[in-house]
Amino acid sequence: MSHSTVESSSSGVESDRHVRLVPPPASGHGKARRSRSPKKKMERQFRGLVSPHTLNTGRGRVVYWIVLVTVVVLFTAIFVFPLYWMVTGALKSSDELAQIPPSFFPTSIDWSVYKEAWDQLDLGLFLRNTVIYAAGAWLFTLAIDVTAAYALSKLRPVLGKAILGLMLATLMIPPMVILLPAYLTVKDLPIFGWNLLNTPWAIWLPAAANGFYIFLLKRFFDSIPKELLEAAEIDGATPFRILWSIVLPVSRPIIGVVSILSVVTVWKDFVWPLLVLPDSDKMSISVGISSLSAQMPQNVLMAALVIASIPAIVVFFVFQRSIMAGLTAGSLKG
Repeated sequence: MSHSTVESSSSGVESDRHVRLVPPPASGHGKARRSRSPKKKMERQFRGLVSPHTLNTGRGRVVYWIVLVTVVVLFTAIFVFPLYWMVTGALKSSDELAQIPPSFFPTSIDWSVYKEAWDQLDLGLFLRNTVIYAAGAWLFTLAIDVTAAYALSKLRPVLGKAILGLMLATLMIPPMVILLPAYLTVKDLPIFGWNLLNTPWAIWLPAAANGFYIFLLKRFFDSIPKELLEAAEIDGATPFRILWSIVLPVSRPIIGVVSILSVVTVWKDFVWPLLVLPDSDKMSISVGISSLSAQMPQNVLMAALVIASIPAIVVFFVFQRSIMAGLTAGSLKG
């Protein structure tokens, strides 16, 4: 082997060795990123107030359950205690209600106070009036808000986004600000000149148009696939037919939410019925109880409040699943 060949081979080995000693920077950084990414992912996954390692220990589990039970019991007591105090207060005598410090349990239970409240306050008349007001407001709310939301979502009229923005802007106005203009409108209806005081229309018409209900319905209608409606249009269905036969059947959850909210809102409203229904025979349940409260014993008044709140509580417990399903149904598309 010649001397030049040996020199070239040795130089080649030295250059190769030199290349091996210096690793490529790009590939090294890529390996470091790949090796650190699972760790960062796990840190993001388990990041919280208490680490999983702490929860796996005996002391961690004990502290966790103590805090959880305390918070749940505390918040439950805060929300349930007024209802409990109202129900038990109706079963106490007037002297027992007035004693200081108050007792948390009635010494003697007298269920006849509910019959006395029903007869003395004429709750049957007030409940019938309130049912009429709530049922009419529910029908008008569905008729107006559903069609408005369907038009904004699927028909897409000119300036539809501007109209929706103006509707949502009304939610920023405090109700007390529009109370006087609404009262003057009901007292002298524009164009027609009708006086709607002491009529159910004074409750039905203002409750019908609600920007919040229209927004909820529109968000749900936006999640309905366009292909479903386009197939109906190809078959010759009119927009009203599509609304009645396709949109409404698949929108039962959100329609249930709007129905419950509209009925409960009318049922518990006080200021507006007090202004537009001054006649004693046309009062709602809340206004009627308030007008006769000064003449009744305290336990009879509490019994009347319990009777008035039973329908709203029953509606909530029966349809609470519909409320949660309707509020989350429009959040996912597909």
